[in-house]
Amino acid sequence: MAKSKEVQALGKLNKQRVRPSTVILYIILIAGTLVSLVPLYWMFRSSVMSNAEIFVFPPLFFPSTWRWQNYVKTFQNFAALMYLRNTLWILVPCVIGTVLTSAMAGYSLGRLNYPGRNLWFILTIGAMILPGHVVLIPQYLTYSAVRLTNTYWPFYLAAWFGGGASNVFLMRQFMRTLPKDYDESAMIDGASRVQIFLRILVPLCAPIMITVAIFSFMAYWNDFQGPLIYLRSDTKFTLALGILSLRGAYSSKWNYIMAASLVMVVPAIILFAIGQRYFIEGIVLTGVKG
Repeated sequence: MAKSKEVQALGKLNKQRVRPSTVILYIILIAGTLVSLVPLYWMFRSSVMSNAEIFVFPPLFFPSTWRWQNYVKTFQNFAALMYLRNTLWILVPCVIGTVLTSAMAGYSLGRLNYPGRNLWFILTIGAMILPGHVVLIPQYLTYSAVRLTNTYWPFYLAAWFGGGASNVFLMRQFMRTLPKDYDESAMIDGASRVQIFLRILVPLCAPIMITVAIFSFMAYWNDFQGPLIYLRSDTKFTLALGILSLRGAYSSKWNYIMAASLVMVVPAIILFAIGQRYFIEGIVLTGVKG
């Protein structure tokens, strides 16, 4: 009896031993994390320095004087509220439109049977392969011809009538992981396709819808190219484009630019931290069934 307990204790001890490969893996992951945090720290450190200290060589890792007033001066000389309002005017409708449009397209491609469904799916995958720069000029010429430049309509139309090929693909893959028994049971009870989609599938698709919402938020929050191409009036500029105007208007005060950039990065980090669980769940489940 004593020997058996001793054997069990040795077995537990062996299980608790850490393998060298595990230690090496953790070292690599920690090193990678630290490397990825370097740009964020460099941005923060530059935001609380004087403009001259930023370009000192060898570079300073810590400022000689912590200039927290740089943040106050940045927002005194930077129309942050106007740029934030403009960003939200684009971001909120576009995120809602992208999630709804991609969910409906994913439902159609993943759960309905009709002629040409596979062809539409192939075309969707083809749109993912096509570089965005290829259609950039045709899109601009189209919106310019119908006088929609210098407005937010190019962003709204793309979100509400496109949804993004990658988002549609994620929605379609997730929809296919859900048993079709839900649809059949609801149809027996007299539910329509719209009711099945809204009352049954949408709640079940919360993880992937949150994932798509996070992707869309990141895309529109950080979008620089779109506003640069379609918007001409500085009263309609977004935060990303407003930072560029800060550089041109104030003789490249890089400490102010870094302060504004850091403030812009923080909401994206907070959103990702809050939605990380849904994000991982949504991505993992999309690969369960092809």
